[in-house]
Amino acid sequence: MRLVRYDRNGAHRLGAIDGDSVIDLLDATPTGADPKMLAALADMTRLIAAGDAGVEAVRVAVKSAPPSARTPLVQVKLLSPLLPSLILCSGENYWDHRDEKPEVTRKDPEFFLKTALGVIGPGDDIVRDERVTQKLDYETELLIVIGKAGRHIPAAKALDHVYGYTVMNDVTARDRQVTLRPDGSSVYNLGPGKNFDTCAPIGPAIVTADEVKDPQQLALKTYVNGELRQSNVTGKMIWTCAQLIEFFSTFVTLQPGVVISTGTPGGTAWGTDAELGGKKPMRKDVVTAKGYLQPGDEVVCEIEGVGRLVNRIVAAT
Repeated sequence: MRLVRYDRNGAHRLGAIDGDSVIDLLDATPTGADPKMLAALADMTRLIAAGDAGVEAVRVAVKSAPPSARTPLVQVKLLSPLLPSLILCSGENYWDHRDEKPEVTRKDPEFFLKTALGVIGPGDDIVRDERVTQKLDYETELLIVIGKAGRHIPAAKALDHVYGYTVMNDVTARDRQVTLRPDGSSVYNLGPGKNFDTCAPIGPAIVTADEVKDPQQLALKTYVNGELRQSNVTGKMIWTCAQLIEFFSTFVTLQPGVVISTGTPGGTAWGTDAELGGKKPMRKDVVTAKGYLQPGDEVVCEIEGVGRLVNRIVAAT
């Protein structure tokens, strides 16, 4: 299933994509449904927490949906598919991204947080605010949506805790993130580099885990103004989705609706920025960035079987 949030006359509604239509889950639910389930069908985090019962309720709604519950997808304003309570992020999780920037050695995944205040949806604008950054960069990432609570989850059982997957653009202010020392070493500041308004586009839908046979076999691509900038597969992650769940659950109890971003591959604009230690690796299969994102640019983040997230860059007013 592909689950979405969408705007209907100012109200936020939940839907399921069925072909070229969005089925409104409340409108499609048969009369007499359990009030608790009706509440879940109105809130994505509650629906995720409802587990198998929620999934079955969605299936019933889709199967029994009357024509009045359907809206053509092209007429729907999609929102971010959820507003996560916590965005856990792992950086430096593809070797080719490590190779294009200042060297950092670590034995564990990089661990930082991204604020949910920066979440926007598909089609929303990413604001380039020069008071924040002049080096705005893209990072297409597979986003894990946790469905079952757990702490100290072993990797062998980690995927049992996954509700589904979606796409995130980990938009980054590179000149806030990294500073080079005179000796060529670097200082990272992931708080300001990763957290600002519109820093976390997410969407377009949550694809439930049953539709993703193997999260480590998905093609990942980024296009900027139609140019292919990033191209890799999730199988090239240094730490797998299961290993990241194990890692993050060491520190906090993962709750339904928490998301984990799994890092981006090489091909970022940072890789071409010598001022910040970029090493400009030569690849023939992608277009090397000639600079950072500018107002008017369109960024497409695409993950096979999961979705295509499109956002434009605008200047701050």
